[in-house]
Amino acid sequence: MAPAPQGNLAYGPVTWRVTQEVRDRRLDRYLHARFPNFSRARLQELIRQKAVTVNGRPMKPSHLVAQDDIIRIELPEDHPRRIDPEDIPLSVIFEDEWLLVVDKPAGMVVHPARGNWSGTLVNALLHRGTHLAATSSPARPGIVHRLDQFTSGVIVCAKSDEAYARLGPQFEYRRVQKEYLAITEGQPELDEDEIDLPLGVDPANREKVAVRLIGGRRSITRYHVIERLGGHAFVRVEPKTGRTHQIRVHLLSIRCPVLCDRLYSSRSKLLPADLGLPGDEPLLARQALHAHRLSLEHPRTGERMTFEAQMPGDMARTLEALRRQAEGWSAEQGAGSG
Repeated sequence: MAPAPQGNLAYGPVTWRVTQEVRDRRLDRYLHARFPNFSRARLQELIRQKAVTVNGRPMKPSHLVAQDDIIRIELPEDHPRRIDPEDIPLSVIFEDEWLLVVDKPAGMVVHPARGNWSGTLVNALLHRGTHLAATSSPARPGIVHRLDQFTSGVIVCAKSDEAYARLGPQFEYRRVQKEYLAITEGQPELDEDEIDLPLGVDPANREKVAVRLIGGRRSITRYHVIERLGGHAFVRVEPKTGRTHQIRVHLLSIRCPVLCDRLYSSRSKLLPADLGLPGDEPLLARQALHAHRLSLEHPRTGERMTFEAQMPGDMARTLEALRRQAEGWSAEQGAGSG
C-alpha cells in the first residue's frame, strides 16, 4: 500500500492508511491538505463521483476521517485534456441565449471523461460555437443534468453562468418534472404505482446501483402502464428524485427490468427471432429507456416550459414487433379455445 503522496501527482489511483489520529477533519479538507494541486471544490466533485472511497465505500465530503481508515482516490490529470470541438450532428429542440435543449441519441456520452474523450455531447456543442456556462469541472461546460450513455432523449444545457446558477436549484429541489418512456421485460402487477426504495452503490459490483435499505438515499419513482404486450410492457415513468440508475433499478425491484439493459436485464440486444419474427438485424441493442418530456422554469423569465423528444426509431420498431408477437399469441389462444 503506497503512502499518500504530497503535492504533484500526474493521475491514477492512490491508496493509503491514515496512520495518525485525526480530529474533526472532513474528508474534503483532509484530501485538500494532501493534494493542494486540486481545489477543494474539485475534490468534492471527485468524492461525489465516487472516485474516493473510505474503507471500500464512497462517502460524502462531510465524512469525518478517522485513524486507520483506508482511503483510495482516483486522481484525474492535473491539467485536464483539451476538449476538441467535433462536427457531430445534433437534434436541437429549443435554443435561446439562455438555454439549449437537445434530443440526445442513444450511445452518446454527455461529457468527456476517462475512456470517452471524444464523441460526446460537449464535443458537439463546442463545434457549434455554443457559449456554455462554466461549471466546477472544465470537462462539463453547460451540463446541468445527465442521461446515461444508452438512454436517449431530452437534455438541457446552460448557455450562461447565470442560467446555470438558476437551473441547478430547480434540479436539486425537484422543481423539474421529468417523464420517461420505457419497455420492460415482464409486466408490472399494478397498472400504476409509486416505488419508494432507497438506492446506493451495489457492494458486490461498484458499476451497479442496488436497493440499500440501510445507508441508501431515498429514491421515488412513479410509473403507469401504457400498454401490456405479452411478456413485456410499455410504461411511462416519472422519477421524483434523480439518483444514478434510479429508473432502471426501481423497475428491476418490481421484477420488470428495462428491456436490453446490459447491467440489469437478461439480454443486451433483441433480435426478431427472439420474438418468433423474421429478420436478422437487431430490433434493439441498448436499454429501452427514453427521456420523453422535461418541464422547468425558464431561468430568465420564470415561464414554465415543456420540451419533448419523440420516441426514437429503435424503440418504436421494438414496440411494433412486440405488438405483432402479442397479436400472434392472442390469435393462437383464440384458435385453441375454439
